[in-house]
Amino acid sequence: MVRYRYKKQNQDCNKTISSGKDKKFMCGIVGYVGKDKALSVLIQGLKRLEYRGYDSAGIAIRDINGKISICKAVGRVNDLEKKLRYDASGNLGIGHTRWATHGGVTVNNCHPHHVGKVTIVHNGILENYLELKTILCNEGYNFYGDTDTEVACAYIDYVYKNNSSSEIKDILEKCMNIFVGSYAIVGMIEDYDSELFVMKKDSPLIIALGDNGTYVASDISAYANDTKEYVPLEDMEYGTIMDNEIHIYKNNKELELLFNTLDVTNNEEGLQGFNHYMLKEIYEQKDLVSKWYNRYFNNHEIDSLVNMNDFKKIHIVGCGTAYHAGMVGKYLLEYYGDIEVQVFIASEYRYQKLFIDKDTLVIFISQSGETADTLACIKKVKEYGVMTLGIVNVENSSIARIVDKVIYTKALSEVAVASTKAYTAQVYVLSMLALKMALANDKLEIVDVKDFYLNLSNLIDKALNYDYKHIIDLIWKQEHMFYLGRNIDYVTMMEGSLKLKEISYIHSEAMAAGELKHGTISLMDEHSCILVMATLERLANKTISNIKEVKSRGAKVILLIREDISNNLDSDCYDEVILLPKGCYFTQPIINIVYLQMIAYEVAKRLGLDIDKPRNLAKSVTVE
Repeated sequence: MVRYRYKKQNQDCNKTISSGKDKKFMCGIVGYVGKDKALSVLIQGLKRLEYRGYDSAGIAIRDINGKISICKAVGRVNDLEKKLRYDASGNLGIGHTRWATHGGVTVNNCHPHHVGKVTIVHNGILENYLELKTILCNEGYNFYGDTDTEVACAYIDYVYKNNSSSEIKDILEKCMNIFVGSYAIVGMIEDYDSELFVMKKDSPLIIALGDNGTYVASDISAYANDTKEYVPLEDMEYGTIMDNEIHIYKNNKELELLFNTLDVTNNEEGLQGFNHYMLKEIYEQKDLVSKWYNRYFNNHEIDSLVNMNDFKKIHIVGCGTAYHAGMVGKYLLEYYGDIEVQVFIASEYRYQKLFIDKDTLVIFISQSGETADTLACIKKVKEYGVMTLGIVNVENSSIARIVDKVIYTKALSEVAVASTKAYTAQVYVLSMLALKMALANDKLEIVDVKDFYLNLSNLIDKALNYDYKHIIDLIWKQEHMFYLGRNIDYVTMMEGSLKLKEISYIHSEAMAAGELKHGTISLMDEHSCILVMATLERLANKTISNIKEVKSRGAKVILLIREDISNNLDSDCYDEVILLPKGCYFTQPIINIVYLQMIAYEVAKRLGLDIDKPRNLAKSVTVE
């Protein structure tokens, strides 16, 4: 009998529910047991996970005769389909899209792995796999690939063969007491003809209920159209799943599962006429800023945000694009809140000495809510008893569940690997936190900025319809690019530079414009191309001075300058200029980034690259 109940959606503005479709991870896991043919269910699930980035795929089906058939292929799910037997029967199976970590991109290293009577798929890293492999080799096991997953599979088989208990849960508990590292494991044992088993630690795994069976996945988006009830497993939980029974344990005690109701109203499928998801998502920002305006200004959700004035200092932690959003937040919060703000890369923050106490607020930013390094940082700061705030896009994600407060960005699904609207959403939320501080500190009145936010949609539309041809002509053949700016423009250029390198593979470096003369100017010559941003009136002349330094050395300069401060601009200090519309200090970074997103997109398009799935990248990194 399934033991579960349903969780009511929390309507508190700091616990707002958004679409589960936005949860994105590195490798992908799917599993199914039910009334339908597992093959078609699993293939469809794998296809819905393709956006995350992967290099191989595989599937294992238990047929009606009890035989487990495995098919694996290097490349895309379409390559896997070409190798499948379409008459495969059976309503129990698992599937996987792999991104190589241990071992190269080969069929032998693809998941699922099968050893003895056990077949598994696995996300994460088993840190003690070499130690376990030595033990298993001494016990007569042979290995055909280089992965830690094959070792995990063999060890489960080893414990199963040498265990007196007939219950799978006892085998799983023994293995979890031995395994070191992160793992989401879904598997089958040949002697059990109607059930899957699951194990979870530090890597996402969900169970979902449908009319025709029970689903397992690393990401609810794999089955968002097939289910409305799901539960994310917590660390150190394990158990078995059948068509009409679910048994999940922790510390050898069976749990009552608290299922969530999935809101799929925001799950927008398909390209809807756009050539790429990235372009679609850049365009969606125009409508999203209007929705966010209604949320915070018309529905007054700004009033219910965390009171930042309760703290003496703030730490912001994130990776990649989330880190850049945090840097924008630093400038806004310090300027309007008169509070010390430090921003940290999560992979560094988790290993450094921390100087935090009860007067510190630590903000964690993650699009998926599952970023491994960021999650580890939360667990670390919890030991200090500090207040934690998550800024994430995904309902009930791991970060959202363990922080003290959460603000959902409500950016809808983002399929392209290079983040665009998720970044904008993070900056928007941070600007709301800064605005609340400014209002509380009597630094401005809300009427001073409402029109700037209200007009954002129109100003983004200008960026979307700008003719970038002459800009792209200067960039697309470059091997190296430099992005320069000062103050908040500098961190916007950090994000713009990242977008270019992510999807065009052009080496790009962002720096504070004042640092140019401290070494990097030695690289400037007639082969150099520089993007420079100047939208702060008080610093514009200093930035233009830096432009003249590189222009005098023959470099090509593309200047992005606010139109109202460009009147006295000397035309011989740039090759191309983009006149940016005026925003306020809160909204200008949002306006500016859309131009940089479009430049990156148009360059990659001119180069004919796979814009939505750039090489070597994944949507979210769930291993260290």
